[in-house]
Amino acid sequence: MSSEQEKHNTLRIPMVDENGMSEAQQKVCDRIVSGKRGKIVAPMRALLHSPELADRTQLLGEFVRYDTDLPDTVSELVILCVGRYWNCQQEWSIHAGIARETGLNAYIVEAIRKAEVPAFEDPMQIAVYEFTREILEYGNVSDRVYRNAMTVMDAKALVELTGIIGYYTLLAMTLNAHRVPQDETDQNSSLNLPDQDELLAPTRLPAAMK
Repeated sequence: MSSEQEKHNTLRIPMVDENGMSEAQQKVCDRIVSGKRGKIVAPMRALLHSPELADRTQLLGEFVRYDTDLPDTVSELVILCVGRYWNCQQEWSIHAGIARETGLNAYIVEAIRKAEVPAFEDPMQIAVYEFTREILEYGNVSDRVYRNAMTVMDAKALVELTGIIGYYTLLAMTLNAHRVPQDETDQNSSLNLPDQDELLAPTRLPAAMK
């Protein structure tokens, strides 16, 4: 591990040790491992300090990651926007590779990494990007962007889209605030963040819809 990575991986709280869990922590761990994830992912190692919070979070996470009406490519696009906006290297590193595996074009992933305008061809991807971009920046969505989103998805999908944004914002804040180390990375997809002692404003994503 480089000295730069070490700086970004300086823990503020200990990660819960799988060999020294309380009964409540173990029950949550077992539910996660037996579920669709099949393993304990990085943010859960911090959230397990509060087993009830971890359990409720993992249930929501399993749904928004695997069971919404949105295509996997679109869900991963949303997650990348959230990770980029909140400058969350861990979230970005985990999902950049997954996004490409689901079929999201590499040039779109790279544009989001650089906070440049992505060259979308899919109307749903444009609509979802704009919805995500606005709600992250303003905590709300304009009528124009909302109406455009309604042309490519129904109300159920829109509600689920909002849930994905909120869930991965929770994870980004957990990872950033507690400096949770990466346990799965795309080494070629760094956000090039400065020293962790610097507080960064969110990275504003540029508009793609004219």
